[in-house]
Amino acid sequence: MSYDESHLPARRRPLSRLSLTLAAAAVVPGAFAGWLIWQATGGSDDGGPAGLPAQGASASASADPSQRPGSSGPEPRPSGSTSKPASGDDDAASGDALPAPGDGPLAGRTVVIDPGHNPGNFKHTTEINKLVDIGTNRKECDTTGTAGNSGYTEAEFTADVSQRLRTLLRKEGATVKLTHENDRAWGPCVDERAEIGNKAGADAVISIHADGSAPGNRGFHVILPALVKSGGADTSKIVAPSRDLGERVAGNFVRTTGSAPSNYLGGGTGLDVRDDLGGLNLSTVPKVFVECGNMRDSKDIALLTSADWRQKAAQGMADGISSFLKR
Repeated sequence: MSYDESHLPARRRPLSRLSLTLAAAAVVPGAFAGWLIWQATGGSDDGGPAGLPAQGASASASADPSQRPGSSGPEPRPSGSTSKPASGDDDAASGDALPAPGDGPLAGRTVVIDPGHNPGNFKHTTEINKLVDIGTNRKECDTTGTAGNSGYTEAEFTADVSQRLRTLLRKEGATVKLTHENDRAWGPCVDERAEIGNKAGADAVISIHADGSAPGNRGFHVILPALVKSGGADTSKIVAPSRDLGERVAGNFVRTTGSAPSNYLGGGTGLDVRDDLGGLNLSTVPKVFVECGNMRDSKDIALLTSADWRQKAAQGMADGISSFLKR
C-alpha cells in the first residue's frame, strides 16, 4: 500500500453519501455543488469514472522496486518538480520565497504537513522494517511507498505537494512544520510522525500520499481516524474534529482539482475510516491522510505528474485546512 504503514488488508467502513453531503454542504457548499454536478453528468474523464467496481480493491502491494509491475505503455514524466529537499525559507516546488508567519487569517495557528515516505527508504529496508508500537499493535516503522510505472515515486510526489501546501498556508499566516524534508536518510517512523504533530500542538495535521492500487481504480480519498482506545492509543478526542477537517478537505479537493472521489472505496464519499494506521492512532491532534490519486492508473498518473495539477491539489488541501481553522 502507499500509506506510511499499511500493507495489510484494510478494514473498510463505508460511510453514508447523504450524511457526508449534508454535513459538508453547510461548510463548503461550492465544493460539494461541484461534486454533485460531476455525479449528475456521469463523471469527468479528468476526474475518474463514476460508480463502483464489482469488487473493492485493496491498495497496492509492496513498494519494493523489484516487485513493481512493468510499464504498460508510455507514462508522462513529472513536470515542475524538484528532487532537492527544501531548505531554509526557499520553497523548492514553486520557487517562491516563503512568507514569515504572523500576518493573515491563520496567524497563531499551527499546521503540520507529513509528506508520505522518504525517497531514501528504498536503501534502508532493515531500518524501516523495524517494528514500532502503534497503540493497538506493532507495525513496520515505515514503507517505501509506491511509484508509477515510469519510476516517479510517491515520495517525490508527496515532497513536491507538501512544499506547495506549506507556501499557501504560510501566505495565510499559519506556522507550518513538515515532519521531514527529505533531509534525512530514511524515515521518520510512523510513531515519530505522529509525535511531531503532537509536540507541535498542531491545530491540524495532514499526511499526503498517493495510492498504488490496480489500474482502473481512480480518484482521491481522505482517511479519517476511527475510534481507538487500546494500549497507548486514544483517538476519542480527535475523531470528530478530524472528520470535520477531512470533509472540508475532500470538498475543496473536488472543487479545485476536478478529480472525483475514489471509485474503489468509500462508497463514493471520498472518505475512509481506518483503525490500523499508527499515524492516526497515536495522534492527539486533528489529523487526516489524503490519497491524492492512484499512481498505477494511466489517467491518474497523468494528473499526478502535472505541476499544474499538483498546485491545484495543494490549493484544495489549503482551502480545506483554512476552512477548518476559521470555523
